[in-house]
Amino acid sequence: MVDGQDGLDDGPEEDDRDSLHTLPLSFIPLETKSLGTARMIKNVRMEGVIEMFSDSRAGSGQVSPFDLKKIFGWEDSDPPPDQQIVESLASLNSYDVYSLRITLRHLDIPFSDFQSLQLSDTKKEQLTSYMRSFTLPLIQQVYGATDTQIRSIDELLALFQRPNRKDALENLQKMADRLRIQLMEVPRFLEDYGDIFLSLAYFREKLDNIVPKVEAFLDEMRGMGSHFELQHDNRFQSAARYLDQNMNAVITSITGRFESFDRNSQDFWENLTPETFKKVRSLITGHHTSVGGVLCGLGVKMAGWQEKFGRSTGGRVHSRADFIMSSMRQGMEKIVEIEASAPKTADY
Repeated sequence: MVDGQDGLDDGPEEDDRDSLHTLPLSFIPLETKSLGTARMIKNVRMEGVIEMFSDSRAGSGQVSPFDLKKIFGWEDSDPPPDQQIVESLASLNSYDVYSLRITLRHLDIPFSDFQSLQLSDTKKEQLTSYMRSFTLPLIQQVYGATDTQIRSIDELLALFQRPNRKDALENLQKMADRLRIQLMEVPRFLEDYGDIFLSLAYFREKLDNIVPKVEAFLDEMRGMGSHFELQHDNRFQSAARYLDQNMNAVITSITGRFESFDRNSQDFWENLTPETFKKVRSLITGHHTSVGGVLCGLGVKMAGWQEKFGRSTGGRVHSRADFIMSSMRQGMEKIVEIEASAPKTADY
């Protein structure tokens, strides 16, 4: 299959490690060498497919994981391990590094290089403004100041590993005492803390990027509903109502989850103990796969709409309506299911 719209990218410079919807198969130990140059992607219909090539003119060459046996001549009665691996990967809801850390452990895939599942250095720097609300309490705890210039989580760790004031060292010892750990274990705690809240910053940036696009899409779709060619099109009106209701409900729900994350992270610094850190860590990591899945789904749908219709105001109203009734509507129930399956924040 060659599709000109479904090979979606968040930006021309984006590293695959920073994406919600792409997974280079070179990351995965596969025996079929030609698959190592391909990517697993989520398309606008929330399907996991193998992208064999992507070109601005030729489009995206996509293959269903279930069609690999035809391409490579694999026998149904004796499929190679690669068949099961790619089918398992296709079933995942998101390919962000935080979801992959969790889901790859649960799949029967001989994957061991979990250290490679990190955001790129460029993305970490881009998230500095989002991390500030999480780094500031640390700096205040140790330095009692807010004017320290921190550009990345690595600089934050360096700051604490080499405190430059006597009172900072004393405060680090107090922190270690409250956490009931040795002073030498504080850097490990800070790395853990930094990674947990870097994940939260990453997902929040994605949410902040996606929400305005969802709102713009829904506004445009509502306007289409009053068009004389669509006013009495029951199929379009039904699809539009479904998308309007459920996209708004999902955005409201996931935004509420982020508000809970913020409250719990603030509570942690007001009551710094091993138990409160364990609680906030479990809360955030427990939501990684559902948050990643919802944001991935909404993201690919908005990117698909933008790719097909966003470069101009052209495009016949029926072309837009057909895309809404097919690609935009298909897979939306999966996003709703993922959000509904999220753990209750009150349970942590």
